[in-house]
Formats: sequence, structure tokens, C-alpha cells
Amino acid sequence: MTEVSPNWNEFYGQEVATKLSFFSKEGRIYDCLFSQQFDRALLDRMFAVADKMRRIAQTKEGADFLSSLLSHKRAMLYFVQPSTRTFLSFLNACHILGLKASEIRDTNTSSEIKGESPEDSVRTFSSYVDLIIMRHPVPGFVEKTAWVMNRAKRPVPVINGGSGKDQHPTQALLDVYTLTSCLKDGVDGKTIVMVGDLKRGRTVRSLSYLMKNYKGVRLIFVSPPQLKMERDILDFLSRHLIPYRETDSLEPVLREADAIYMTRIQDEHDTAGESRNVDYSKFCLRTQDLAVIKKTCIIMHPLPRRDEIELTVDEDDRAVYWRQERNGMWARAALIAHIFRVEDQILKRA
Repeated sequence: MTEVSPNWNEFYGQEVATKLSFFSKEGRIYDCLFSQQFDRALLDRMFAVADKMRRIAQTKEGADFLSSLLSHKRAMLYFVQPSTRTFLSFLNACHILGLKASEIRDTNTSSEIKGESPEDSVRTFSSYVDLIIMRHPVPGFVEKTAWVMNRAKRPVPVINGGSGKDQHPTQALLDVYTLTSCLKDGVDGKTIVMVGDLKRGRTVRSLSYLMKNYKGVRLIFVSPPQLKMERDILDFLSRHLIPYRETDSLEPVLREADAIYMTRIQDEHDTAGESRNVDYSKFCLRTQDLAVIKKTCIIMHPLPRRDEIELTVDEDDRAVYWRQERNGMWARAALIAHIFRVEDQILKRA
């Protein structure tokens, strides 16, 4: 672990690339905070671990083996922003590996209601657990928690389960796992169409970062003009020579897609009702569109959805968002196995 500035604001202002080693130990991820922490070799290894766990867990003997690996560890799920899938998939990932999990999902049930700072709350968690998994509405707060914990006498790894509108690295992990398992020949050379609220959707932002690990990928961003992908992502793609284009019309690009990644409007990030003036009707996938897209194209969504995918689309085999949801449990279990260095035991299991 590298030396780090004792001033949080100075540290936070640095480029992500310069901070990654602080959140690693012995060349491995210790705190999972950014999509940029994953390289191709690590992604492939984690997906192999996830696949192996799925097979092992099909028998009671195998499930008992998995649940013995981390039965001596405890985790805290600190989710103070609403969540269904991320919370439940992490909780069940802990169960698969035998971690005992505690949870706080409302600060009104903690001493924060008495005036305790969030920083002191997470320091308190570290007295009782071996892993902190967090979702927080304030951008950068999960990173700050990891920064504080790594400077403490008893450091505890931190996993980012969603931080404001900036990053959601484990969603990107499960999304690439889904792309890899559902697309013929994997992600290399594919065209991925991302649709919807790209400005504030941390899932599409995080997934875009991971595209640097694949060859020949093309991205098409489809959004209302007010909700276009922000410049930091576009600059990242340009630096890594990843071709992309932007459009405000979905229909003309449907035939090009190998994967369509739909998102809802993120109006929880509105500060003055900005989303009320957005016409979202052109950024929805309808049943009639299924006749246009490739037979091998897959349809994804991080969920929850509103009306951006018609319910009847669910009946099509190319709609993989429910499989994508279940993939999250296994991908997150693979990440936890990596952090606690038990993945070799999983891969060696007959």
C-alpha cells in the first residue's frame, strides 16, 4: 500500500489511476471502489470462479463446502440509499461463502440520528466485522470510508455498492459477466448500445470504463440531449481509442446492436425537477423492435425499470435482464472470494 496524503480533500482530488495502489494489497484488490481496478485477466479469473461456484453449489455437499470458506468472517451491509437487487445479491453472496452479515439500511436506526458522523459510524462497524459493503447517496463517501479505514489500526476492506451518481463497480462486474456468458464469442468485437439517462446513470458509466479491457468494442450512446454521457467518460474512451458515437434516436441503431443496455430515467438525482421536461418516449424498447434487432442480440437492464422496456419483451429469449440480476449474486461472491483469497480453493475443487 502506498503512502498517502493525510488530507482527504487532497487525496480525493487526485486522478483515479494514481490512487489505485492505495486500495490494493500485495498486488490484489483490497477495497473495491472503481471499475478501473479490474483488468482483463482479473475479470476472466473472477468469471471462472463464479462459474465454478454455480456448479459446486448444485449439491448440498458443494454448498456446505462453499459456506465453510469464510464462516469465520463477518460483514456489514451499510445501505443508506434504497436498494433491492444490490443489497440482496450481496447478502446472498455472503451467505454462499458463509459470512455472517449485519445490516443498517436507515440512519434513523443508528447513532447518526443522535449526531454521530457517518465516518464514526463506519469506524464503529469495523470493530465488529471483517468487511464493509456500502451504498451511499453522496459521491465519494464510499471512497472516503476506505481511505479512513486504511489509515486505521484495524483496517477493514470496503466494497462500493453504489456511490452517488459516480461509480457502481460491482454492477459493471456483473454486467460484463452477463455479456461474456450470453454473447457468442464474448465481448470482443461487439457493438453495445447504451440507452437512457446516461448523464446520471452510474451503471453505464462504470460499464464504459470496463470496455478498455476488450478488443474492437464499439459503443453507441442513445439519450435525450439533456441526459447525454458526460465528458469524463467520453474523454476516457478517447484516451483508450474506444470508438463511440452519440445519438438522440434509438430506432436507427437497433440493427447494429449486439447488446442493448436499457436504463431508466434517474430522477432521484433531480435538484429542481429537471426530468419533468424530458420526453423519454423515444428511449423505450417495444415489442415491435424485436423484429428489427439481431437474432443474437441480447437486451440488458440494471433494474428497476419503469416503462422503458415493455413487459411483453420479457418473453423473448434475448431479454437477459433477469439472468443478469441473478448473475450479480455470483459475480459479487467471486469478488468477495478474491478479497479474502479463497478463490484458489474454489477453482481446485473437483
